[in-house]
Amino acid sequence: MEEKVLLNHKRYLERVNFNKSFGYNVEEERKFILDKVCPIDGNILEVGTGKGYFAIELAKRGYSFTSVDLSAEEQEFARLNIEYFGLLKQVDFKIEDAENLSFKDKSFDVVFAINAIHHFAKPFKAIDEFIRVVKPKGKIVLSDFSEEGFKMIDKIHASEGRKHEAGKVTLDEISDYLENKGFKVQKYKSKLEDIVVAFFDLYI
Repeated sequence: MEEKVLLNHKRYLERVNFNKSFGYNVEEERKFILDKVCPIDGNILEVGTGKGYFAIELAKRGYSFTSVDLSAEEQEFARLNIEYFGLLKQVDFKIEDAENLSFKDKSFDVVFAINAIHHFAKPFKAIDEFIRVVKPKGKIVLSDFSEEGFKMIDKIHASEGRKHEAGKVTLDEISDYLENKGFKVQKYKSKLEDIVVAFFDLYI
């Protein structure tokens, strides 16, 4: 295995353990999210690859999917991690803007955005794109930090001399927006994450 893959995975493990020291088990949180929204099948889109925490969990469970991010640097970190686990063939990485996705209408059965909404400059524009690319029988899965989760992530960033930048639009506001667009919404909650699953009535 290439040295850069091994070094990248070492950084990944260091980050995971660092987060755990603040009470944030990112791997368990990702498992919790996926457990709540399964079963899933068909064409899957992940918006906001980030460092690949959710992409790794999806790939480990055998799913093949497309993962997009605006940051090539972040996505490269994720790509090397996926390569470490030998799962690179399952993920189609693309550099995309969530607010202007290049995919055709009704392209995906499931659209995920995990801890990404608070990073979007225009979150409702991104949601409109998710609505556009999801199939009529598909679903949109959104997860973001709860109030306690945001406090935790702020502490993590502050410990490194950084500030966690987050938008003002809440997941509850996004949920209301989706309902006004005709979606049914289911909500789940862990200690650190709020989850919204949106689908049309005809999905059930």
